[in-house]
Order: sequence, then C-alpha cells, then structure tokens
Amino acid sequence: MKACAGSRLLLGPFAEKAVAAAAEQALGDCGGQPTCGFLFVSADWLPQIGEVLDLIRLHGRIPLLVGTVGAGLIGTGKEAEGVSGMSLLLVRLPETKLTPILISAAQIEESTGPAYWLTQTGLAPEDVDAWIILANPATQKLEQWLAEWNTAYPHAPSIGGLASGARETGEHVLILDGNAADAAVLALAVKGMKIRTIVSQGCKPVGEPFTITRAEENLVYAVGSRPAYQVLSETFNALSHDEKERARGNLFAGLAASEYVADLKRGDFLVRNLLGADPQTGAVAIGARARSGQTLQYQLRDKITAHADLVELAQFGGGAGKPFASLVFSCNGRGHSFFGVPDHDAATLAEIFGPLASAGFFCNGEIGPIGRASYLHGYTASVALFCE
Repeated sequence: MKACAGSRLLLGPFAEKAVAAAAEQALGDCGGQPTCGFLFVSADWLPQIGEVLDLIRLHGRIPLLVGTVGAGLIGTGKEAEGVSGMSLLLVRLPETKLTPILISAAQIEESTGPAYWLTQTGLAPEDVDAWIILANPATQKLEQWLAEWNTAYPHAPSIGGLASGARETGEHVLILDGNAADAAVLALAVKGMKIRTIVSQGCKPVGEPFTITRAEENLVYAVGSRPAYQVLSETFNALSHDEKERARGNLFAGLAASEYVADLKRGDFLVRNLLGADPQTGAVAIGARARSGQTLQYQLRDKITAHADLVELAQFGGGAGKPFASLVFSCNGRGHSFFGVPDHDAATLAEIFGPLASAGFFCNGEIGPIGRASYLHGYTASVALFCE
C-alpha cells in the first residue's frame, strides 16, 4: 500500500452537500482508505460541528479524525483569513501507528514531571517518532507541559499549533473523531511515517553571538562580560540604513538551541521578544528565562527576512524523503497584514514542493522543534511534511 493524500479547502457558510462533496473529493484524491483525517474549521461552524464531523467521517471514510478551530484556514497554495469554512486533509500512512492522546487541564496541573506523562499516555519513548500537537490557548502552564513532554519523549519532535478565532469561552475546541472537546491538549503520536518539520521563525541573526555572563530569570545583564544594553545598542547602530528602518520594533533576542554548534545560523536560535531595556543597569528583558553560559545573538524580523527564512529552511532537504502531504500551522500575525500579499506561506511552500495535499490554520501560537527540543513560538510558520 502506497502513502498518499487528498485535501480540500471549502470556504463559505456550512452547507451539508458541500461538506459531503469536499470529503468525497479528498477521499478520491487519497486513492483509497485513509488512515487519518485532519480538520480545521472556522468558529462560526461550531453550532453545526456535530453534523460536520458526522459528514466528514462518513463521506471521507475516516477511522481517525483530529482537528480544531482556526481564525483563518490554509489549503494547498491558498490562505483564507477571517472567513467561514473548513480545511481538510486525508492521509493514508502504510505501516504507521497513530495514537491520539487527549490531555485535560487537570492532568497538566497535577503533573509531577516527565515520568507522569509516560504513565498517562502508556507510550514509551521508543513508541513515538513524532507528535502532532493541537492545544487550547487558554491552557495554563502550557510551556511547562511542553518542557516535560520534551524530556519524556526526547527523540520525538512536536509540531502543531494553538487554536484561534473563538468568540466565546469554550469555543477553542479540540476535535477527536466525532467529538469536539473543551480539552487542554490533543497529542497525536506517530510511529512509522517519516515526518520532516520546518520551523520558520522569520528572523535572521544580526551582530555577533555572545555568551551570557550574567542573567537572572528573564533579565540579561551582561553578554561577553559587557552590558547587554550596550551590545544591543551597538548591534542596532551597526545595521545598514535600510536595516535600521526595518528593525524598529522588530528586533528580538535569539538564544542558541545548542551550545555545541560552532557556526550558528538562522534556525539555530530560539527567538524570543525583547520586552524592555534599562540603560542604567545595562539589563535587557527577554521573553524567556536566561542563564549564564547560553549564547545570545540579536535577531531581525520583517517580511523580507521572514520570506527568505521560510525559503531557506524549506529548501534544506533534511534527508527525510519526498513529501506528499503537509500540515501548516502559521501565526495569525503573519498572513496578508504582515507580508502585504495574500497566501504567502502556503504559496511559497507550494512553489517549493509542488501542489501537495495540505491543510492548516492560522494559530494563536505555534509549536515546533529548535535543536533537540520543541517550543511554543510566535510569528512562526511550523510545518509538518509527510514524506515517502
């Protein structure tokens, strides 16, 4: 049995016949019984979500369906922001085991660490090659949970996104088969199928990398034994005139994901916000805990850099094989308002990989690996490529 996929992006108000037809068309493209379906819907479809799920599962012949709600929808080469509709991907994955795990807020609260999750899931680290993660943005301690998850499954990258677009409390539902649950996290374990990940944070390093020599919590006081604020000022002043114009409000902190990489480049940094700076103390506040010994390099993000970043990372093959389907989790801060053109991320991926069967949505936060661990990101495009 060959791996294959089919997808449909259906826009407009809910209509029974249109949903059934879209599922049947995706099934036809899939060329046989799918292993799994991924469904992303707009919030205004939620009053009919039970009927939607029944139609998709019946006409798509889907034994396993996972999904959530999104403020915008993504299909093959197409992005639809702030509109009604659904995005559906069906995949047939031979010799692959999929295990969905629904996690409650209570479980995250009572967790005692990584061993707790091994017990709760019933899956050993060797049972999982990758995780596809969908999460409720209202979930407390989500980053703490993800850190524990990384430790529990150190060799399985997590890729996914946080639901978005809900207008009322409880609408950020997570879809599992015929149910739309108000849960915290839906984690889909993948064993067998090769999944290549792309995590485009839309930044490039500027200035020089420095070792943090003094830090407390999220305050970086010194890098290379010099005030962090002074290094930030020098980095900005060394930019070209054009880069300075682009950098206003668009400078970030990059923490090296690994201290064992000799030649750091884009994609090697965990990018976090610059929250503030104090010229008196020399401190720079960043959106992450920092520690002495870490490498920090400031980062520039704008539409030109973000496009180049996505292209460069997508063109790097990674040796995973030829992709036949993709899931795209793009920040709701990207899109037309950021790039100034429609369909940017979806069209760029289609230009590089061809018209892959694809589904996705605009997220309230994106999840993806940087180095050996997976993190919660912003302004990022996280992509899962299913590879032959």
